[in-house]
Amino acid sequence: MFEILFLGTSASAPSAKRGLSGQIVSHNEYRFLIDCGEGTQRQILQSGSGFKRLTRVLLTHGHLDHILGLGGLLSTFLRWEAIDELEIFGGRSTLDRVHALLYDVVLRGNQPPMPLKMHEIKAGTFFEAGDFTISAFPVTHRGPDCLGFAFEEKARRPFLSEKADAHGGPFGPERSELVAGRTITLANGNRIHPDDVLGPWEKGSKLVVVGDAGRTDDLVDVCIGADGLVIESTYLNEEADMAREFSHLTARMGAELARQAGVGRLILTHISRRYREKDVLAEAQAVFPNTAVARDFDSYQIKRDNPHDR
Repeated sequence: MFEILFLGTSASAPSAKRGLSGQIVSHNEYRFLIDCGEGTQRQILQSGSGFKRLTRVLLTHGHLDHILGLGGLLSTFLRWEAIDELEIFGGRSTLDRVHALLYDVVLRGNQPPMPLKMHEIKAGTFFEAGDFTISAFPVTHRGPDCLGFAFEEKARRPFLSEKADAHGGPFGPERSELVAGRTITLANGNRIHPDDVLGPWEKGSKLVVVGDAGRTDDLVDVCIGADGLVIESTYLNEEADMAREFSHLTARMGAELARQAGVGRLILTHISRRYREKDVLAEAQAVFPNTAVARDFDSYQIKRDNPHDR
């Protein structure tokens, strides 16, 4: 299961109720900040989530409304907060702009208060933990190196307690050994093999996060079967021409992508001040009913409730 907390959901400029782009994706002990618009550090504090273990930042692209908050965040780390390290992942042109912001404007010849690492990433898997991976994929928007991110749990075989009980009921570390695929021997000499207590392979949950985008036909493949899709919705369909001009999406375009890719849930963000939230929601739900429009500090759990449906 993944959890996503929205820190900022406004398009281009903040509004009275919406901050600029930023989300925290969590999985067990891991936390990732996706984009860091102006004011993100305050949103982190106001959300109550804090900075603990928030050491990895994933950037969708280098536009200022998605990176400018990094300056304030690093400035806060210089004076108040202590973290072990800060890793920033993004495309080459994005990192070049972030480097100038942090080193030329904020640090100005000083050393960062923690190891600061910038990792250039391209399409493909760039982070792997024991039970999940994160992959980047290209997104069409204004400028180069625009990316989206797919969080995917690895397939696993569920532990079947009733079968374990029938074989003598191993508990604790012994169960962990079986889940890891290793045979164990009980105190009474009985041997239990993983196949004795594990069910069939089940696909893990999948969360796809898209930043700004100007088209969706190149996103279908990566979104197929996702349990959750987070994507921008800067315009309504009545201004589709303007959306194309500025390389953004309408609510309808996001909903059509969700329907075509067979995702479980659609969450729209990057909402323009020019529209009412209920109108954005109505346009998308007419195409894909299981749609939500994110507000600042909304939190969603993304899990695979019906692994065989998609």
